[in-house]
Amino acid sequence: MLYEFDRFLRYDELVTWLHDTAADHPDLVTLETYGRSHEGRDLWLVTVTDRSAGSPESKPAHWVDANIHSVELTAGVAACHLIHRLVTGHGEGDDTIRRAMATRTFYVVPRVNPDGVEWVLADRPRFRRSSTRPWPWRDATQLPGLVNEDVDGDGRILQMRVADPHGGWMAHPDDARLMVPVPAEGTGGDVARYRLLTEGSVADHDGFTVPTPRPTEGLDLNRNFPAGWGTGVTGSGDHPLSEPEIDALVRAIAARPNVCGFNAYHTSGGVLLRPSSTKADRDLPPFDTWAWREFAERGTALTGYPAHSVYEDFTWDPSQTLSGASDDWVYEHLGVFGWTTEFWDIVHAATGTKQSTHFWYTGPSDAEALAVMRWCDEHHPDGFVDWYPFEHPQLGAVELGGWNDLTTWTNPPTHLLLAEVAGHADFAVHQALCAPCVEIVHSVVHRLGDDTWRLEIGVANTGWLPTDVSALARKEHLVLPGTVTIDGAPVVDGPARREFGQLAGRSAFRFSDANDGTPDRALVSFVLRADEHTTCEVRVEHQRAGRDTASVVLAT
Repeated sequence: MLYEFDRFLRYDELVTWLHDTAADHPDLVTLETYGRSHEGRDLWLVTVTDRSAGSPESKPAHWVDANIHSVELTAGVAACHLIHRLVTGHGEGDDTIRRAMATRTFYVVPRVNPDGVEWVLADRPRFRRSSTRPWPWRDATQLPGLVNEDVDGDGRILQMRVADPHGGWMAHPDDARLMVPVPAEGTGGDVARYRLLTEGSVADHDGFTVPTPRPTEGLDLNRNFPAGWGTGVTGSGDHPLSEPEIDALVRAIAARPNVCGFNAYHTSGGVLLRPSSTKADRDLPPFDTWAWREFAERGTALTGYPAHSVYEDFTWDPSQTLSGASDDWVYEHLGVFGWTTEFWDIVHAATGTKQSTHFWYTGPSDAEALAVMRWCDEHHPDGFVDWYPFEHPQLGAVELGGWNDLTTWTNPPTHLLLAEVAGHADFAVHQALCAPCVEIVHSVVHRLGDDTWRLEIGVANTGWLPTDVSALARKEHLVLPGTVTIDGAPVVDGPARREFGQLAGRSAFRFSDANDGTPDRALVSFVLRADEHTTCEVRVEHQRAGRDTASVVLAT
């Protein structure tokens, strides 16, 4: 199936494209399911690596997942483009891609939440934040109030404006199509005012009030991870991992201890976000915040997206933090550096200036909204719809129109998708190549007697990060030590498997004042009893930093 990253794929199309890609590149791509969604759809995991250079589990790995939130469709496009970039770059002889594929593994989940995405992409769409599971009422009881849906059946969910002399919105003085907030001091009686609602029906309408009962639609799969989980966070679910999509995802990541880096793809904002969501940088290990900043420098160069700490820059009220997120979980529980990429900033597209880091709370200024509308007029005419009358089944005479939010504020118009996601594949490759990687770089045999030998094995971490990845992981002992194992000859001075602990990466040299030493190396020796010319097999293993093997002949 030809896919040029210029549209959003329905579930069946996505699965077909994944299978076609795997069939076209059997030496690089494999597919497996790791669970099932609430509605029973298979959850797909794509493993991408050069198998001729080693099995996936024998290499340090980078994990990317997408579409945990249903309307954030660009995320899934970016995940698919990463797969495409890896296989095409390998085929075209891209040296960096080939090196990454030979020495690293990529695990990609292009759609964490297939049920929610199917609702969004349906002919008559319904929007949910994440899961489609009824919550908190398991019997799907609909509380009174607004239910977001396509009430006129045109395949879009727009806005509804209701004439109301006490409404909080009025026409922009420079363009009457655009609704802007009524000034704090109010208006004269000759100014038309409106109440704005997302397009939808109103359950149990009492003729006067329109509640917006988020709890019935508010399950947020990215608040269901067991990192600081709590009921005080909207949509967190019944308990950590209560949702099948997240339970399966956590188990899939934990079952792959070679994961050294993590990136969750979301929209919107055009930013690279990193932990912590609940702690200030001063409460994190200094090495870890430094490493994140080093990653950010390269990430910004490749993608054009600035990087921010969620807590430091994106938290509106530090006393009300957002916990239970995936990037916090991989850092706090696995000691792995996590990122959340928020694709697309329409304010930047329209004005050349980035959104405020509090945009999610405050929304656009009047000037920004006007600029975006005029940008839509020129580049995306379907992004803002002129108001048209509609006889609403509960509210009576209203107007539909305004923002087509799905392809304006939340996602770019489809003709801009490829350009928006392209650089992020190379950022994933960069992160993967920064992972720790153990190698056997030294072996020496000493004869101690007629049939007695001392074998010295030199192990090196040739990656940039330490073998336990982060300072937090080392402090909390989250990663097992590396080991060297000898087969082929009896070991007479102890066990055949020896631990060598954790090794620094090249990042440590930045703190050595150019007096490096060898914190990235370990020398492990064995005394063996065997005939001359016996071949011994040496195996080095580290749960994060991969494996390496060597054959050594006992001879001088």
